[in-house]
Amino acid sequence: MATEKKNAWEKYPQGPEREKLFAFAEDYRRFISGCKTERECTSAVYADATGHGFEDLDELIETGKSVKAGDKIIANNMGKGLALFIVGSKPLEKGMNILGAHIDSPRMDLKQVPLYEDTDMALFDTHYYGGGLHCRLHFTESSAKRMAAQ
Repeated sequence: MATEKKNAWEKYPQGPEREKLFAFAEDYRRFISGCKTERECTSAVYADATGHGFEDLDELIETGKSVKAGDKIIANNMGKGLALFIVGSKPLEKGMNILGAHIDSPRMDLKQVPLYEDTDMALFDTHYYGGGLHCRLHFTESSAKRMAAQ
């Protein structure tokens, strides 16, 4: 007995459910189009969280403000990562719920002395994160000579 595969669109007929799906997809497309690096992602999520009532941990510490159950707190780790907390009502000894995620934005860093030459080509020595990125620059002979002279 074969099972019949149905098209996913049958689950989302015309109407409010499909509109919600398209709105979600558009929000996601806008986010990934505008946030190509971990710093851009961090900045965007920070702005969204503070817009939804999260308060910056550093500001709370500076002002000496105490926190209470239900408070929303955000900690920014050097513009490259965030931790968001919602203060619970039970004592910490009773435990906590943690949800973890990370930003996996592909990026390429140049090494300390990145420029080298191989087979008459000037190349950069790189280290990449979040995917296989490779960079190769091609110089004309005259531009390579100008770089070497500097």
